[in-house]
Amino acid sequence: MLKKDDFTYFGKFLKPHGTKGEIGLLGESFTLGDECDFVTVEIDGILVPFFFEYKKSKNNDTLIVKVERMNSADEVRFLTNREVFIPREWIEESDNYSWSYFRGFTTEDANTGTLGSIVDIDDSTINTLFVIERGDEEILIPAQEEFIEKIDHKKRHILFNLPEGLI
Repeated sequence: MLKKDDFTYFGKFLKPHGTKGEIGLLGESFTLGDECDFVTVEIDGILVPFFFEYKKSKNNDTLIVKVERMNSADEVRFLTNREVFIPREWIEESDNYSWSYFRGFTTEDANTGTLGSIVDIDDSTINTLFVIERGDEEILIPAQEEFIEKIDHKKRHILFNLPEGLI
């Protein structure tokens, strides 16, 4: 069984492309390496792998992929808008992560202590925000590099140094 901790958010499936089982795949977090031959989708709480027959680049952040054993637009349509996860070891080394990469990271402030986990990224306004869940409350923190003191990618943890009064 695939463990969610071994995977990281990549992006989402778009709509079917053509009629032969191809579908768009938007990479919101980083680029896929050549070794990537499948992605996983969470269905009913379980990560389900979907293997590629092939993948080709459409533009900087979008791939067109042909999913194995799916040969029509109708067969791949149920994947539309579903979140996609990939094994952590497939992340290409880069210092340029999108903010979406940090979903699921635990957070802490150098001054106030534990904040909670990043559950979403709000980019609906000009100022992108981390949406952090702490118990029953939701904390919004501006996604700005100057507030980030340290990132531990292995432990999936961010240490912030937030201005007084922000929380």
